[in-house]
Amino acid sequence: MKLIQISQTGGPEELRLADADIPTPGPKHVLVRIGAAGVNFIDVYFRIGLYPAPLPFTPGNEGAGVIEAVGPDVTDFKVGDRVAWGMWRGSYAEYAAIPVAALVHLPDSVDFETGAAAMLQGMTAHYLSHSSFPLKKGDTCLIHAAAGGAGRLLVQMAKMLGATVYGTAGTDEKAAIAKSAGADEVIVYTRQDFVQEVKNLTGGKGVDVVYDSVGVDTFLKGLDIIRPRGMMVLFGQSSGAVPPFNPALLNQKGSLFLTRPSLAHHCLTKEELNGRASDVLNWIGEGKLELRIHKTYALGDAAQAHKDLEGRGTAGKLLLVN
Repeated sequence: MKLIQISQTGGPEELRLADADIPTPGPKHVLVRIGAAGVNFIDVYFRIGLYPAPLPFTPGNEGAGVIEAVGPDVTDFKVGDRVAWGMWRGSYAEYAAIPVAALVHLPDSVDFETGAAAMLQGMTAHYLSHSSFPLKKGDTCLIHAAAGGAGRLLVQMAKMLGATVYGTAGTDEKAAIAKSAGADEVIVYTRQDFVQEVKNLTGGKGVDVVYDSVGVDTFLKGLDIIRPRGMMVLFGQSSGAVPPFNPALLNQKGSLFLTRPSLAHHCLTKEELNGRASDVLNWIGEGKLELRIHKTYALGDAAQAHKDLEGRGTAGKLLLVN
């Protein structure tokens, strides 16, 4: 089979197409023929070594496909089942052995590309809006990168919950995408000061919560637009990691709350994983939640997919397809 292998950390050129034997599933694992794999910033973090992994390894933490074989002690899945996963590395491949603990059943109404696109970003948007800061009718939030894969889904879920949504985007085209997802106002940060704009929009009160996947470029400014006792939810670092700071700053800005959550800690049990995935996939199947797939690539073009993702010119999901 073909797969992408990283032998040393570094730039996109380290994503190399290689040959390997089709794996044999062990206990409580299944063999999946992968139809599509999601491309995400977490894959970049593994590629550059920010998140360590034993070398060599195959990146890709998200995918969808069909089960072709089952290992011992597998009871909830069978050959022929359509499945998806969002927290198991090795999806940049034609086949992968996946533990059943990471798998969910893929509804018939959702194809492989949509399933692969939905898992990480969809469940991330779910825990952000339903758990990290559970939004309710009347709440106000600012969502950075609102036209991106996770941002656009978060906009939609926030509106489903009755919140007022302000978003940021880098271009007018991306602003239009965020607006089409339901954002009430979108600030084009390349020509507008998002701090001043949010203060104007809220009459100086600030928002209840900021959802920040950008990191160093936006974090400190974001603290200036949160109401007293509001929350900063920092869930990514596409522009770089936030440097250490004195926690007293949170007091100075209004006794703010700060959380740095991860999807893994919001899917600690199989029941929680199934619940979040079921909501996301069923909403998509019912037309209540719309995914935007920006571009698909052949497996051998993984390096180009990473270049495009890091270039910040995409608006929506990037996929590798077999």
